[in-house]
Amino acid sequence: MKNNRNFLMVMLTVVLVILAACGNSSDESNAKLSNQSSNNSSTQNANGDSSNNDLTNSDNNTIENSPDTDDTQSNDQEYISNNTSSNSNDGESLESSNSDSEVTESEKEEYLKKLNKMEESDRHAEAGTTMLELEEQESERYKKWDLELNEIYGVLKEQFSKEQMDKLREEQRNWIKQRDEAAKEASLKYKGGSHESLEYVATQATLTRERCYALVAKYMK
Repeated sequence: MKNNRNFLMVMLTVVLVILAACGNSSDESNAKLSNQSSNNSSTQNANGDSSNNDLTNSDNNTIENSPDTDDTQSNDQEYISNNTSSNSNDGESLESSNSDSEVTESEKEEYLKKLNKMEESDRHAEAGTTMLELEEQESERYKKWDLELNEIYGVLKEQFSKEQMDKLREEQRNWIKQRDEAAKEASLKYKGGSHESLEYVATQATLTRERCYALVAKYMK
């Protein structure tokens, strides 16, 4: 009986030791799992905070840099616009100046070319065979150049001031007087002959042609 009691005590002790060992193992396992879960959570939170910080920093940089970029682009566009406007105005000013110069030069050149063509036409005109035909040709030549002289005189009248025109008018009167005197003098070489009237009108025509060239070259702008 006593032996049985001792045996039961031993068995009870063994059972208690086994139970105690199992309890400790379970607590250690739970502790390890709890620590792993806590570490994982900390790692995730750390990564999440880092990512959020990167995103936040990125957003802040974008917000901070964006106004400067817009201002720079705006200033560049305004600078380009102003330069374009300035160049455009300079271009228009130069074109206007060149245009005025071309108009002035072309008017003078136009008359010089016209006079050259008229003179060339006189050279290539077929001469008459009789004294009457020659005199009629010179009369027509004189009329043609006299009409051109009056036209040139009219152009200068538009370009000149009143004082300038008064001086030119006086000069022109003196020239007409000198032209007719020169024609008369030239015709006296043939006084009483058939060439007297021909020489007179021919000299008038030649001097009138020269006067046309002189007025254009000297006065026309």
